[in-house]
Amino acid sequence: MTSHGESESGQASMIAGEMTPLGHRLHARVYYADTDFSGVVYHARYLEFLERGRSDFLRLAGVHHNELADGRHGEKIVWVVRRMEIDFVAPARIDDILTIDTVTAEISGARIAMTQEIRREADVLIRARVEAAIIGESGRPRRFPREWIAAFMPRGAT
Repeated sequence: MTSHGESESGQASMIAGEMTPLGHRLHARVYYADTDFSGVVYHARYLEFLERGRSDFLRLAGVHHNELADGRHGEKIVWVVRRMEIDFVAPARIDDILTIDTVTAEISGARIAMTQEIRREADVLIRARVEAAIIGESGRPRRFPREWIAAFMPRGAT
């Protein structure tokens, strides 16, 4: 088990997915608890799959939620979702293996826009665009630390 300050390795990084040239990829299984009475994934559960994709992207990019609260960036900061658009293309079902891809679309000031896609093999099930921001203890937006910008952008992007 690694502490929050150590880099991910071994089994812990397998659970967190992998960085790709464009962003991040995570695999997840659909369990009974994710479905409604018909065996189809309940619409609100897709938000959880998308959140896991974003959270593990941040983790592998070197941004750990528990470090944000310790004040090392001048004050305690937290992530907030400002806007989310979701297109439900096709349903996922119990026991499906899902692939959640997360890509940074843009970063400006205190905001980041990410595009996400959930697939079952080659079939696109969900397309989403999420705008998030970081805020300080006062509730006011905070600019992204410079080192985060390079970590979040696709490799090779300027």
